[in-house]
Amino acid sequence: MQQEVKKLIETLHPLERKVLPYLKDQVTVGELVTQSKLLEVEVTRALQWLGNKKILQMEKETHHTAELSMNGKIYLEKGLPERRFLQVLEDEELTLKEIQDKAALDKNELNISLGLLKKLGAITLGKELGITDYGRKLITQKLLEETFLKTLPKALDKLDGTERKLYDLLAKRKQIVETTIKKTTTVYLTTQGKQLTKSQLNLELIDTINRKTLKEQTWKGKTFRRYDVEINVPHLHGGKRHFVNQAIDYIKRIWLDLGFKEMKGPLLETSFWNFDALFQPQDHPAREMHDTFFVKGTKPTPNKELIQKIKKTHETGWTTGSTGWGYQWSEKIAKQLVLRTHTTALSVRTLAQLKQTDIPAKYFSVAKCFRNETIDWKHSFEFNQVEGIVVDENTTFRHLLGYLKEYYHKLGFDKIRFRPAYFPYTEMSVESEYYNPTKKEWVEFGGAGMFRPEVTKPLLGHDTPVLAWGQGMERAIMDYYNIKDLRDLYNNDLKQLKEIKMWMK
Repeated sequence: MQQEVKKLIETLHPLERKVLPYLKDQVTVGELVTQSKLLEVEVTRALQWLGNKKILQMEKETHHTAELSMNGKIYLEKGLPERRFLQVLEDEELTLKEIQDKAALDKNELNISLGLLKKLGAITLGKELGITDYGRKLITQKLLEETFLKTLPKALDKLDGTERKLYDLLAKRKQIVETTIKKTTTVYLTTQGKQLTKSQLNLELIDTINRKTLKEQTWKGKTFRRYDVEINVPHLHGGKRHFVNQAIDYIKRIWLDLGFKEMKGPLLETSFWNFDALFQPQDHPAREMHDTFFVKGTKPTPNKELIQKIKKTHETGWTTGSTGWGYQWSEKIAKQLVLRTHTTALSVRTLAQLKQTDIPAKYFSVAKCFRNETIDWKHSFEFNQVEGIVVDENTTFRHLLGYLKEYYHKLGFDKIRFRPAYFPYTEMSVESEYYNPTKKEWVEFGGAGMFRPEVTKPLLGHDTPVLAWGQGMERAIMDYYNIKDLRDLYNNDLKQLKEIKMWMK
């Protein structure tokens, strides 16, 4: 045992050695600061180290104390405003202004005193104010409030029922009483600590090695202080990008490595690009206010030639082999502004700019979309969509499924299923899903399909196979971060941001 104590002494930091002589079975940090003449931060640090060595235990308590505030100290000496108000009325009736001047009251004190004394029936009201018999009686005795003020400071939880009522009343008045919060740390020695305080601590130990020590060899014959390499140390959280942005960077890298180019475009979009160019009829439910965020104002649609192609495609099918939707298309509706509901608007913008020499082509985007959704664990009004298109004469629907399987495989999902779906602008169409074991349900990741001729021919000028997909990003990264509710991705909880793991796919 003696050998263990000796080893423990050899690990002590100089600050620990300075604090130890003042430790007893029960002592506060404040007392240790006074006795050791060390700074509070030095004492606190020494106690933390000693606690790690099982030499002591610390208990922290928070105390709420009722104390006199600035005006309370003045009133304790001069008397409460209502007492001074009564005293100047003892010999004569006075106006409010005269009372204020003679009693040396400010406007706030005058008004409070007037209200209190009127309620007590201690004064008479008129052009001039007078004092009642009860008011004269009050002058000769101590007010309950004055008696209470003399008892302060006092622990808030020690106030009896009457004192608590008086405190609450005075707390409503200006700077008479206040609650102070004091935190006290009490130190208790362990059995090992009690034994250590009885030991000789003044060993000649070497804490550091410097050039002088080495040159003069003063270290010879001395004992080096032991260092505990297993001791608890504060966890440091290094600076890093937001974890969602880390995931976005990785997703972008997936598509770049597959030979795709990135598409970019505006968040505020015209209905033309967001709906019409995608062969979505102007009376489609998705274009209603309850599904889409419309923005005040309009914006011109693109060149007249493209407008006419889209118009004819909607109305009659143009030269696509379709019969269209059979209604009168409105350019006015197409000019309406919306917060884009999907990044497929980027895809059709890109298709409209492609030349024959640019094909085959592959493009992707990871960008924000907005929908008027009911918010729950898997829905939000703002989210990122992983968009992609492949324009190639030789591409097929099987290639589409292959791209999506590869994408989800790189995200860590080996079991993905596809089921038939319907979208106004693709045929064939599918939705990708994965099974969520926590929620015990299949959850949709997003839609995909091959653009219909009604989309591709007006934009490209010819009917070329185009694979297209729009996959929700947030749902796809929740499992990796062990997040059960999509809203927790963006709640900006500092603890979460510090402790959440890096994206290491």
